[in-house]
Amino acid sequence: MSRAFVKEPDGDQVSDDQPEWPISQHTNFVTSTGLKQLQTRRDDLLKQQDALTSDKNSMKAKVEFAQIGRELRYLTSRISTAKVVRTPQDQSIVKIGASVKVIDEAGSDYQFMIVGEDEADIKQGKISWVSPLASALLDGALGEEVLWKRPSGDLVVEINKIHY
Repeated sequence: MSRAFVKEPDGDQVSDDQPEWPISQHTNFVTSTGLKQLQTRRDDLLKQQDALTSDKNSMKAKVEFAQIGRELRYLTSRISTAKVVRTPQDQSIVKIGASVKVIDEAGSDYQFMIVGEDEADIKQGKISWVSPLASALLDGALGEEVLWKRPSGDLVVEINKIHY
């Protein structure tokens, strides 16, 4: 088709050629804290969106409105598919929501909390339940050794502490 027949946006329209935020194919397990974080972020974005409606003719507001809309669509999807995990009755087994301390062969220790994908934040020691380490730890018991498959080389770690 000739470009002559393609409608191009007018100067006051915002080109929304940004892709949607990708939605994971994994089950959307979340901790109760993770669900609250998603809901709080959604509520904050709705307030920002409301504040922009008074100035929706400016190009900057139109761009921000489009970006907020994209994130809101993502959050709405994640909230609607969230499966909140509860603290298991058997707290001697690693499940989502557990803080786990492991020790490697050299005696170095690491502590992580296993959380939902949207809640993961390595700076806070929170790892996604689908990460290689969490996958190795899930369903493990105190004193059990697991193989942590890392890009820098595999490492055997022992589960030293489990806390919910």
